[in-house]
Amino acid sequence: METFSSIECFVRSAEVGSFAEAARRLSLTPAAVGKSVAKLEARLGVRLFQRSTRSLTLTEAGQLFLGEVSASLHTIQNAVANLASAEGRPAGTLKVSMGTVFGRLYIVPLLGEFLQRFPAINPDWHFDNRQVDLIGQGFDAAIGGGFELPQGVVARKLTPAHRVLVASAEYLAKHEAIAEPDDLKNHDGILIRSPQTGRVRSWQLTSRARQHSPLTLKARMTMSDSEAACATAAQGLGIALVSMPFAVGYLDAGTLQRVLPDWYVDDGNISIYYAEHKLLPGKTRVFVDFIIEQFAEQGLGQRFSAL
Repeated sequence: METFSSIECFVRSAEVGSFAEAARRLSLTPAAVGKSVAKLEARLGVRLFQRSTRSLTLTEAGQLFLGEVSASLHTIQNAVANLASAEGRPAGTLKVSMGTVFGRLYIVPLLGEFLQRFPAINPDWHFDNRQVDLIGQGFDAAIGGGFELPQGVVARKLTPAHRVLVASAEYLAKHEAIAEPDDLKNHDGILIRSPQTGRVRSWQLTSRARQHSPLTLKARMTMSDSEAACATAAQGLGIALVSMPFAVGYLDAGTLQRVLPDWYVDDGNISIYYAEHKLLPGKTRVFVDFIIEQFAEQGLGQRFSAL
């Protein structure tokens, strides 16, 4: 058991590049983690880390050892967690990352039903529009779109990530008619700034007939959030390019209407992400299955499609 504990300390330290951060996640002291790794090195007869006052990096032997033991450690930990579930039911803290507004609008309303089915699970939900390091930061799952898929992470599609052009009836009545994408260059745009880079992306519009055209809206203002852009467009202040999950409420209410309804931006998919394991923790498995089930039952994939 002492060797298992030392291997866990080694793997966590390698994942986060710090004894101090590994100690925080393991509820130990940095000295205890460092001592445990040192014992493992002595047992193996090799140095696993190059240490300095500012950094902790794997040696070649450390990289090889990490590749050999990391997956097995996760499998053993998941097996223990599953066996420890309350009365055979999924249990434990479920750490999930999701977009702030998307999570509030579409995931939080599912919480009551989820906890009715799985009362031994304790949600620990983080709302952030930036991509997280799923494995390094200890998340069980993440929900979002446009994420890079790192090694060891699986993505299950929930819905297409389409963006559409919207404006209020008041704005459209007061400005030049829009019959084709090139007409947009004469209109005020409410554009979305990337929360990761702070830049406004250059978007390409796609038609139902699979034609393509650049988006030529003038940048009258920029926002970092689609919900804010919808609220701004509803005031008659311009045309916004927004994600469908945020637009549907305004479109259903008639507060906004689509501009060039045969055109949209294809931005990939909104997916649920989780670490790939042979034995997935019960709490993660039931959460992933539940979210996919609910999106299918509510027809959100079709509702969020611009087609």
